[in-house]
Amino acid sequence: MSYYVRFEDLGLKDYKEVWDYQEELLKSMIETKLRLRSGDTVTLNSATPRLIFVEHPHVYTLGKSGSDNNLLINYIQLQAKNASYYHIDRGGDITYHGPGQIVGYPIFDLEVLGIGLREYIHLLEEAVIQTIAEYGLSGEHLTGASGVWLDTAKAGSTRKICAIGVRVSRSVTMHGFAFNVNTDLEYFKHINPCGYTDKGVTSLAKELGREIDIEEVKKILQGKLESVFNLKIEY
Repeated sequence: MSYYVRFEDLGLKDYKEVWDYQEELLKSMIETKLRLRSGDTVTLNSATPRLIFVEHPHVYTLGKSGSDNNLLINYIQLQAKNASYYHIDRGGDITYHGPGQIVGYPIFDLEVLGIGLREYIHLLEEAVIQTIAEYGLSGEHLTGASGVWLDTAKAGSTRKICAIGVRVSRSVTMHGFAFNVNTDLEYFKHINPCGYTDKGVTSLAKELGREIDIEEVKKILQGKLESVFNLKIEY
């Protein structure tokens, strides 16, 4: 059975603004879910799952299991880079978001989808793996580490093209993935990405040696997410 979701592409939007928006959607979905269980009549539109695509201005985010030591610059240097910094409530360590990166925030109910957290993360990874395959790249899962990776068997060459960090409350998800398309990778030099010091970061543009049409990538990625999760998209 298809899972109906509303798709929103927010364009370039402030990180905190979108974080607050996710919180509102999460709260609404959970409240509606609990009221339905108690037999209340509700407007189901308030519980419509979302698939959100967005790009953010330069920002570093640190997950609840992360360490401030993985941010390698101070507040003044952050300001010089026109970057902001947030401690947030997702899993994982530190990462960077910026223009040229597709950030995806699925607000899904895993209970309705009939999957657990591990399978959910695996399917997010799989959608990105299938997307970059359209460009001739072989993405991989990496045991013990979330995200999509290249050359995991080559010591010193392993690099991440998509980071994943999520939060789940009463089976409803928020936060999600950050897929580097035309991302300025220089910003990753100011952190230990996801807490790793022995693995690199890459982008679709770097791997292919040219700037990529990000709108084209969004369409492909949306289709892959529809396929792996059996979604029915509404606009």
